Amino acid sequence: MDPILPFEPVRTEKFPVGENWVAQIKWDGVRILTYWDGSSVRLFNRKKNERTAQFPELTDIRTYCQASSVILDGEVIALEKGKPSFHRVMKRDGLRRLKNLEWARRHVPVEYMIFDILFYNGAWVISRTLEERQSLLQKIFQTTEKIHPVDNFPASTSLFQTIQTQEMEGIVCKDLHSAYVLGGKDQRWQKIKNYRDLQAVIGGVTLRGKVVNALLLGAYDEEGRLWYIGHAGSGKLTQAEWQELTRQLLPLMQESSPFINQPSRLQGAFWVEPQQTVKVKFLEWTEGGTLRQPSIQALIQVPPHECLLE
Repeated sequence: MDPILPFEPVRTEKFPVGENWVAQIKWDGVRILTYWDGSSVRLFNRKKNERTAQFPELTDIRTYCQASSVILDGEVIALEKGKPSFHRVMKRDGLRRLKNLEWARRHVPVEYMIFDILFYNGAWVISRTLEERQSLLQKIFQTTEKIHPVDNFPASTSLFQTIQTQEMEGIVCKDLHSAYVLGGKDQRWQKIKNYRDLQAVIGGVTLRGKVVNALLLGAYDEEGRLWYIGHAGSGKLTQAEWQELTRQLLPLMQESSPFINQPSRLQGAFWVEPQQTVKVKFLEWTEGGTLRQPSIQALIQVPPHECLLE
């Protein structure tokens, strides 16, 4: 089975209305599709990068799905104080030294939230409605301690209020009549976020002693130019992660700024070649085109030119 690009929701600020709409929790995790061809299970993320080695506890598909072959779509999450933590799940997703896998499995357990089925017993089911696909999934799926189906909620407004109270990422509203479009993205799936986030590339740093303590962030426009969008020193990175990031960035230091515009924070800044990327949570965009209250959530492994201006 060749990996596919999944269907994606579009961002909206309004709650869709109608009996054909349901709402689901938007889990702050890693999108993972499971492929079972009857002999082996492989896991791939939304960019078609394999993650089978990173999440081996999800590969015993016979314990949770009755099918001779299947493709499932869902989100892998890691909990912190009872809530999904993108920072924690990236400790598993970003694992490259597989000798550390057993340590990671013990210290960063993951769960799999499954919300769709694309292929079943040798045939694609993507042309069926979401309601029909969910019914099929319910028939063949067995909930386990770590693998769960995603629930539907009829009242998107009430669910979003609960999400806000719990300080979670947001919700996804889905049309029960919708087919699943491989590589598609349209209004039939809509996401409403409790807070805003983006992927940013590191174009500069400041130091405290010999360790990086803040990042100058950028994003690319359609012409491939890198714009400074703000700096951040707060967030979820541990001291060990700051030290590791310092080790990665020191060889990338350069004389000139990579940004097309002049950063507001220049004193004590060192420029770096824009190669390393991070996920950033923020409140809003300012009129000057920078992020208000940015907070670093995790180091991520995405190509720098995929960090695009909104």
